[in-house]
Amino acid sequence: MAGQLRGAARILGSWRSYCLKGQQVKVSADFVKKLKAVVGESNVSTADVVLEQHGHDESTHRCSPPDAVVWPQNVEQVSRLAALCHDYRIPIIPFGTGTGLEGGVNAIKGGICFNLTHMDRILDLSVDDFSVTVEPGVTWKALNYYLRDTGLWFPVDPGADASLCGMAATGASGTNAVRYGTMLENVVNLEVVLADGQILHTAGQGRRFQKSSAGYNLTGLFVGSEGTLGLITTATLRLHGIPEATVVAICAFPSIQAAVGSTVQIIQSGLSVARIEFLDEVIMDACNKYSGLTNAVTPSLFLEFHGSQRVLEEQMQRTEEIIQQNGSSHFAWSKDPEERNRLWTARHNAWYATLALRPGCKGYSTDVCVPISRLPDIMVQAKKDLEAFGLIGALVGHVGDGNFHCLLLYNPEDADENRRVKEFVTHLGRTALAMRGTCTGEHGIGLGKRQLLKEEIGPVGIETMRQIKSVLDPKNLMNPGKVL
Repeated sequence: MAGQLRGAARILGSWRSYCLKGQQVKVSADFVKKLKAVVGESNVSTADVVLEQHGHDESTHRCSPPDAVVWPQNVEQVSRLAALCHDYRIPIIPFGTGTGLEGGVNAIKGGICFNLTHMDRILDLSVDDFSVTVEPGVTWKALNYYLRDTGLWFPVDPGADASLCGMAATGASGTNAVRYGTMLENVVNLEVVLADGQILHTAGQGRRFQKSSAGYNLTGLFVGSEGTLGLITTATLRLHGIPEATVVAICAFPSIQAAVGSTVQIIQSGLSVARIEFLDEVIMDACNKYSGLTNAVTPSLFLEFHGSQRVLEEQMQRTEEIIQQNGSSHFAWSKDPEERNRLWTARHNAWYATLALRPGCKGYSTDVCVPISRLPDIMVQAKKDLEAFGLIGALVGHVGDGNFHCLLLYNPEDADENRRVKEFVTHLGRTALAMRGTCTGEHGIGLGKRQLLKEEIGPVGIETMRQIKSVLDPKNLMNPGKVL
């Protein structure tokens, strides 16, 4: 009944008010008409089910629906819509695939959700320059399918099939980061619509160079800004050559310490591993059941090496020596493409596999990153802390760069369990900070880690971020309430 009344209120043109920076802001049916004048009636929605769908991501943060959702078709429409919101002091919340994990799309102050998925063209592919420009509706899987006959690929691969511009906005990472880097290292240029509708090209319009010393790094400023400084409408990305040969391996260990200790030694040995993923016994059990694997239910590593046949043979030999020294009871190499795809598909589905272990419950995924030398310490401690907090959880991560995730399963109806989950997440973040790490390696700050960000970078760092935000978005309209 409440949902029907809200829908009727919108249809009748009643006003919804809220406070933004001490001023009353109103979204009306008349304003919705102005949105429709820009993008067309079919590309604006105020239906309750649509608003609810756009009011949350895959995190556990409570749904906060926007007042309307718009689907712009091009950057000119995005610019006009942003200018309109700027004139009326209406918040702007960007939306890609909705696969974030820290509440980044939740419209906690209402406003207009910009769903950018209709802008889905792949532009300006330059095979010779190893670069491509994409619109925000293009996902990393779609791009790699498009590139399949070029000899090139884009290696940043988060668990979900996220949009590439959304990945730039959150500073995303993935299983290949240990060799190929994160989004920060693979974004060359961005087209950004600022809060007042101006269009910025962070490295200059149409430019796609490999490096530059020309002024401030505006591209780096917007990578990881989580929609709080502007709307990313195209991203020019660095591509990589598909390796001559690839080999994968699964290695089982008697303990977390042995598995993660092997990771540290492999990295310190200078082996050019492309992927090195840790999965604890809980995740291995989940992946076996969900993806039809038959691996040992013990702490394990998934590894992948890229290079020439000769180089791979040398790397495999040295890696086997390290693994055996750390007590691995089982390891198996494979060059079969089908086996490789099956293995990494299972890894990318680990989140859903873990959720299936406890039907009817919700999942909370948090991540931290520490110096590689402290990785064994924090992961062993995290396992102990899970038991101390009385929680069901699993550890999985891109351990080659010190980043790992803790996937927590809990009953949303159990208030005490909810409290313990939140306390554990904060405790894990502070443990990482105490080890000179960061409270998030790739999920971002969003709603959930704002206090930890303050503790991480200190008052001067926070104030500097606030000053940057105030210059680019003086009315605080771009995804307000996130990060800062």
